[in-house]
Amino acid sequence: MVQDIFANFHYINTDFRTAVELPLILEPRPMILGMSNLTLVHVVLSLVGLGSGFVVIYGLLTANRLDRWTVLFLVTTIATSVTGFFFPFEKFLPSHALGIISLVVLADAVFARYAKHLVGPWRWIYAVSAVVAQYLNFFVLIVQLFLKVPALHAMAPTQSEPPFAVAQLVALVVFVGLTIAAVKMFRVAPPAIA
Repeated sequence: MVQDIFANFHYINTDFRTAVELPLILEPRPMILGMSNLTLVHVVLSLVGLGSGFVVIYGLLTANRLDRWTVLFLVTTIATSVTGFFFPFEKFLPSHALGIISLVVLADAVFARYAKHLVGPWRWIYAVSAVVAQYLNFFVLIVQLFLKVPALHAMAPTQSEPPFAVAQLVALVVFVGLTIAAVKMFRVAPPAIA
């Protein structure tokens, strides 16, 4: 009976099968759209983070703080990076390094925005950190698209082929341009501190 329950959950390895209690997100449940609960939560957080991140970048380019969108972007992007560490692994992977880098960049953005209130150099530090955090999330999106979309996977099955490299290079160039523009355009006065 227990083997039947776990048979459909490929993300749970042998070590997890002996666990007495699993956090709710890791508990074996029927899959939705072929994804485990953890994967579904991670994907939804990532997509919300990506969408809100582009809105935040628009705000940076138009000198608009967009406070609520910024909170949504920072919270979901931090949660995306954190939930990435909940997936079982046996060794340190490049995705873990990217998650750590993302969390450091996001910590800079949160500190610049909420602790330093965008005063002085913290304004450009926030702008750079926000766009870099969005780039890292977008980088992972490209990786996942080339892994999961059959047409893209056929073009770059090992992700070392030219189509994958070109996609990542174009994204990098676009985000470097967005970062430079955001630093120049984001000239919003910080809020008054009471």
